[in-house]
Formats: sequence, C-alpha cells, structure tokens
Amino acid sequence: MFGALIIGDELLVGKREDKHLGFLIRALAQRGLRLDWALYLGDQPARLTEALKRSFASSDVVFSFGGIGATPDDHTRQCAAAALKVDLALHPEAEREIRARFPGQEVTPQRLAMGEFPQGAVIIPNPVNRIPGFSIADHHFVPGFPQMAWPMVEWVLEQRYRDRFDSQKWAEASMLVFDAGESQLIPAMKTVESEYRGVKVFSLPSMGADGSRIHVELGVRGEPAQVAPAMERLRHEVRAAGFPYK
Repeated sequence: MFGALIIGDELLVGKREDKHLGFLIRALAQRGLRLDWALYLGDQPARLTEALKRSFASSDVVFSFGGIGATPDDHTRQCAAAALKVDLALHPEAEREIRARFPGQEVTPQRLAMGEFPQGAVIIPNPVNRIPGFSIADHHFVPGFPQMAWPMVEWVLEQRYRDRFDSQKWAEASMLVFDAGESQLIPAMKTVESEYRGVKVFSLPSMGADGSRIHVELGVRGEPAQVAPAMERLRHEVRAAGFPYK
C-alpha cells in the first residue's frame, strides 16, 4: 500500500493550503498505482513520532512531505530517528551536496544539520537547490515546497518502484440517480458488491443550497474487467427499484 504524511502547522492553521495530496494521487495513478491513506500532522514531535512508529511497523510505502529543514519548528528528521530508535548522523553524500550548494562560502552547522538523517538512510537528490531528502525503510522524506518535493517523489517512484507499476490499475463508472435517497439505494449497492468482489460501490449525494435533494451519483470502482458488468448490474437494480437515472 501507499500512504502519505503531510506535515506542518501552517496547513492546520490555514496559512497554506495543501497541494501534495492531489499531486501524489495523480503521480501514482499515472503509474497504475493508488494512494491508500493520508494523514495530516502538525509540528508536534510526540504525535509525529507515534505516527511514524505505526507506519514504520507496516509494509507500506510512505511519502512524507515537510518538516525536514533545520529551523526549530522542523522535527521530521528527529522524529523519524526516534521512531526507528536510531541516531541522527550527518550523511556524507548529503554533506557533499550541501557544500556544493554553497561553493566558496562558509557552510554553517545550521546548513549541515539539514543533512543529518537517521542512520541507515539514503539521500533523495533535490534538483532545485541540492539540499537532499532521504529514504529509509520504504519511507521517503521530502521538503514541503512543491517545486522541490514533487520531482523528488517522481524520482523515487521511477528509481525504486517501477516493478510495481500497473499493479493497482483500477477503473470507475457512475450514473446520476434521481428521486432516491442513499438509504433507498443500499439494497442495490449490497447486491453488486456481493456479486462482484473486485469492485467497490460508492454513492455521492448532491443537495441544493436549501438542503433539497438533487441526485445521487452512484457508481463502482475497482478491477477494470469487472467495472462494466458491475455497472450494468447496478443499473438493472436501480431500474427494478423504479428510480430514474442517467
């Protein structure tokens, strides 16, 4: 499974709007993969460490966005090390990249701190400013800036997970059902899910500004070969129930 950790107080207080989730969903889908879960976290070390302990204990591939800088509110590197019970150490490749980023200038301890990763990590090259991210235990840590983070994630997918491409292909089809509430469509949904184990049935109701019911988008998503027959079965059930649709 693939998961995402999206980190930063600035997201939770509304100073910035997250764009990473949509990007990661698209980047995975382009490769026949899908995102299974996502978690937003603030810059709270204890909570972040616990979340990382849980995800490290799984077999999931996790992309973590944000919090790998060297300012006092950046805790992701330290929390990853704590979750794995290893020390932080200056990574030699990261040090070379950071020093190359500042040729002819003094490289301060604060700058070098951005290359301190949990022991056992490998670097993720940063094509924008050469300050790398890092990978460890199928977790991949990148900056919060989309300009840097997104090409780094693309690089990881291409370098590490090409053998998984197209392993989670899925398709989707839906219709709009009128004059029905979601509860009235449950029998049809259960029938289709019981007959087609490779798909999930979903419903998305729409309402007017006054709360009046407009329609329910009813559909299936999942195994491409099963979507078309499952959708036809769903239409049959809706027709039999007497609800109009298009």
